[in-house]
Amino acid sequence: MFKTFRPGGIHPSDNKLTAGSEIRGLPVPGQVSIPMNQHIGASPKILVEKGDLVKVGQLIAQEEGFISANIHSSVSGKVLKVDAVVDMSGYKRKAITIKVEGDEWLEEIDTSTELVKEISLERHEIVRKINESGIVGMGGATFPTHVKLMLPRGKKAEYLIVNGAECEPYLTSDHVLILEKAEQILTGTSIMMKALDVDKAIIGIENNKLDAIAHMSTQAEHYPGIQVQGLKVKYPQGGEKQLIQALINREVPSGGLPIDVGAVVFNVGTLLATYQAIQKNKPLFERVVTVTGKYLANPGNLMVRIGTPVSALIEACGGLPENTGKIISGGPMMGKALNSLEVPIIKGTSGITVLPDTESTRKEIHNCIRCSKCITVCPMGLEPYLLMPMGERELFERMEEEWTMDCIECGSCSYICPSNRPLLDYIRLGKVEINKIRRARKN
Repeated sequence: MFKTFRPGGIHPSDNKLTAGSEIRGLPVPGQVSIPMNQHIGASPKILVEKGDLVKVGQLIAQEEGFISANIHSSVSGKVLKVDAVVDMSGYKRKAITIKVEGDEWLEEIDTSTELVKEISLERHEIVRKINESGIVGMGGATFPTHVKLMLPRGKKAEYLIVNGAECEPYLTSDHVLILEKAEQILTGTSIMMKALDVDKAIIGIENNKLDAIAHMSTQAEHYPGIQVQGLKVKYPQGGEKQLIQALINREVPSGGLPIDVGAVVFNVGTLLATYQAIQKNKPLFERVVTVTGKYLANPGNLMVRIGTPVSALIEACGGLPENTGKIISGGPMMGKALNSLEVPIIKGTSGITVLPDTESTRKEIHNCIRCSKCITVCPMGLEPYLLMPMGERELFERMEEEWTMDCIECGSCSYICPSNRPLLDYIRLGKVEINKIRRARKN
């Protein structure tokens, strides 16, 4: 029986154009720019200077503060500069630019393909190693993984929830990882279970990936405590709170965290990175990125070094179509439009979506007709039609009272609105201003 969440949700076209595409390696570029802001939290302390020689996997920036993450070189070569470059946000932020010279990896990284299932490290050693390896949430949130494993005092995890839903249209990087790296993901799941001291893990996969459900279910039979659960196809099934409700029928309270209901959630990509860190001594410096679009000549799933410019990925997939209207980091629902092809790939980049001009132009906005569709589809039970005019009128304290901070920014309301109203735009604006108000209250 396939499960799902309630209330709300929508059914946009899947457009999983690369579902049958195996992972192919992208050649190492001649130069990379590795941003320092590719995780939630404080920027790390830069450890290298212009002219330094680095190897693949070498630590080049060290975490600073409780919520932060290490960053490693994805290439070998010479540091050209430590300067600001335009990143995925569209702003200039500090990055380390390296000119590639060969491909020399640190000797301690195990590059063999042999599966290592036996887990020799203790819980605290696993957390330390994950921290050292710079692992963050690979589904897009980029929250430092080691911090997630440090449970608040008095809290106990009961379930490890593995997010393989991949509900975002177009993207297939998680799908292909499940098909090609299932045993590594399952071993990574066992490692996380040991780190969290739980004996139950559930892997949720949407039923538009029946081959992934079947393959992972077969492999999971050899891993105690891990079960695979099929999910109905519904967006945003991959949202943390929605996935928890679908799989264990528990509701995360407003303003709360998954651990408040005994759950911890990780993406399948994060668990693969965990396996590689613990069993292969490999820090996080590359990831699978879906490069897709209806008019791309050769869309696919690419293994990409962090810091590679987006232009290199698009070139490897046949070049930019003439009718391109927008290039998105991520998928069309929750992704962010890019203003340059030279922005670098980061740890949280799950996909690059190329949309034609016919699908990327905003339609004329009309008055709200009070149809209530936005309320029906909101997975958090909010009233987007009401929140937008509050944002327009800068009634941000009133927006806070209406639970605006519970919004997961899935975009379902904007997608379904027959009047083409930019509901999510104003809700996002409201969330930014509410955060400012809350910081002011503390001061």
